[in-house]
Amino acid sequence: MNIDSIKNGIVIDHIKAGEGMKIYNFLNLDKQDCTVALIKNATSKQMGRKDIIKVDAFIDLTALGYIDPNITINVIKDGVRVDKYHPELPAKVVNVVRCKNPRCITTIEQELPHVFKLTDTEKRVYRCIYCETKAER
Repeated sequence: MNIDSIKNGIVIDHIKAGEGMKIYNFLNLDKQDCTVALIKNATSKQMGRKDIIKVDAFIDLTALGYIDPNITINVIKDGVRVDKYHPELPAKVVNVVRCKNPRCITTIEQELPHVFKLTDTEKRVYRCIYCETKAER
């Protein structure tokens, strides 16, 4: 299999096998006007199997730490990797998770954004800013 390298963009690596499509949909990559490659079940020495996403553009990756902080993000400029990092847990996530509390204001006022703040870094717990309900993964 031959997948071209990218000139300027990002490579999201070390995604748990089978989770690549979830991240693809979350980042709305189907709506991007650029080349995107999703590689599923690639062989990995560390993980056994993994998914990889290559995007030939720069996009917002802020909430990826919420989805999986163990993934690796490689930034490519002029065909060379210039940065490699793991996403950090964001302090808050907006419209990534929906509040499940039927009494939450977001249920009644549907135009309100679903905002969750990080309340426990070690356990990766996020709570709704309106009703304090714990986000479900």
